[in-house]
Amino acid sequence: MVFRHIFIICGFATLIAISLITLFWPSTNWLWFFVGPLLALGVYDLLQRRHTLLRIYPLIGHFRYLFESMRRELQQYFVESDLDGAPINREFRSLAYQRAKKDNDTRAFGTIFDVYRDGYEWVNHSLAPKRCHAADLRTRFGEHQCAQPYDAAPLNISAMSYGALSRNAIMALNRGAKLGNFFHNTGEGGISEWHLKYGGDLVWQIGTGYFGCRDQEGNFDPELFAREATRDSVKMIEIKLSQGAKPGHGGVLPASKLTEEIARIRHVPMGQDVLSPPGHSAFSNPTELVTFVAKLRALSGGKPVGFKLCPGNRQEFLGICKAMLKTGRLPDFITVDGGEGGTGAAPVELTNSVGMPLRDGLQFVHNALKGIGVRDKVRLIASGKSFSAFHMLRLMVLGADTVNSARGMMLALGCIQSRSCNTDKCPTGVATTNPARYKQLDVTDKGVRVANYQHSSVEALAELLGILGIDRLEELQPRHLNRRVNPSLVMNYAQLYPGIKPGCLLHEDCAPEEWAEDWAQANADRWQ
Repeated sequence: MVFRHIFIICGFATLIAISLITLFWPSTNWLWFFVGPLLALGVYDLLQRRHTLLRIYPLIGHFRYLFESMRRELQQYFVESDLDGAPINREFRSLAYQRAKKDNDTRAFGTIFDVYRDGYEWVNHSLAPKRCHAADLRTRFGEHQCAQPYDAAPLNISAMSYGALSRNAIMALNRGAKLGNFFHNTGEGGISEWHLKYGGDLVWQIGTGYFGCRDQEGNFDPELFAREATRDSVKMIEIKLSQGAKPGHGGVLPASKLTEEIARIRHVPMGQDVLSPPGHSAFSNPTELVTFVAKLRALSGGKPVGFKLCPGNRQEFLGICKAMLKTGRLPDFITVDGGEGGTGAAPVELTNSVGMPLRDGLQFVHNALKGIGVRDKVRLIASGKSFSAFHMLRLMVLGADTVNSARGMMLALGCIQSRSCNTDKCPTGVATTNPARYKQLDVTDKGVRVANYQHSSVEALAELLGILGIDRLEELQPRHLNRRVNPSLVMNYAQLYPGIKPGCLLHEDCAPEEWAEDWAQANADRWQ
């Protein structure tokens, strides 16, 4: 006998019993208000055909779905340790919360990390530490070819679109950027009034949908672009080629979710699905890409222009390098995103198994630019899983000039890592368009927290540099960082991530052996 049979028997027995009780004692009719709905739900479970579990376990089977809906919260609050939890463990979530609130962020009684485990990393401190000032760590973008160069902070807000984040979250991030004097990347959804309200510095991201600068057919519109790009608050422009969460994947905003506000911001018609194609229509090969970069620089009035990608096919990026050499046109910066994904929702296969991890991709791009002799003219931004000053420093020894953070900034806003960003049910009002949720996020308070988190992280970075005995980011070297490869072997980053000689790719016969085939196959006039 399975539970459905027991429920049927008990249900009939309960029905008869309560009927008799209420017949002789009418004052007990209130029992139907409790028993009736439960019996009705059980009968529905028996008759429905969608859930086998509920047909076999009517009524009590709902507890399984209840607990499953609460699993992440139960895991986070009652099961995981300080070093558990993915994608961000409790140690670093707590760090972000503490710095955002200006709470005590120190730790007592020693590290909880196992310093002898494979993969443990640390820096080599100096016996002659220096005093490094956070204010001296800004990096100039566009110094060599821009009429309006920009001095960027070491830590900035990574790309997150309005619509993916709530209007209050966008306003709080921009207010934080204004208070802390760092930039706020708009994401590919266009520039909204919420990005402009507090006057924080913006990096305008242009995706494959050309939202905010497109014509009626969805093609790039130079006039619309120039109108937006010449705003005082727009400091740089970033062309999104791909992102770590879903490289090579387009997107669709269904017509049912398209509001008049979003349609106005993106310059799309109401009543139609909004498409983000996998690739760009404004260019079709590496040479056209660098030409498009130069075009946007001119249309913006000489502001720095670069592109963002998650590295994949090495030959294709080297084709971009050959296009730079062929045309003499350079991007002002390149943002390297990691294949480990970020805030964007994506198919599991893409999130887990597509694209180079950030450290590998960053080191590859850094070396490629060195190999063609332009690394000193092109800035690198690293974007992905950076929550502490050590994370920032680790990316900088691999070549990053500055670092962007999305999830760290979301934590500063109050994100609790419920991982419900794509459900419109964000419990903290950060990643939702539901007014009942996002209106509870206080823009004034959360803006201060974002600024606090960024400021504390940069101050900690300056202290780390001083501990290394240096006072400038340019002095960072891969040898400063160590990793325990196995219990008996420690290697520094110079050994783990070997560099190549400047200019070694300028002549075919000088390319290192491990680069030679990819470099030979790379083409400036086609992707593959």
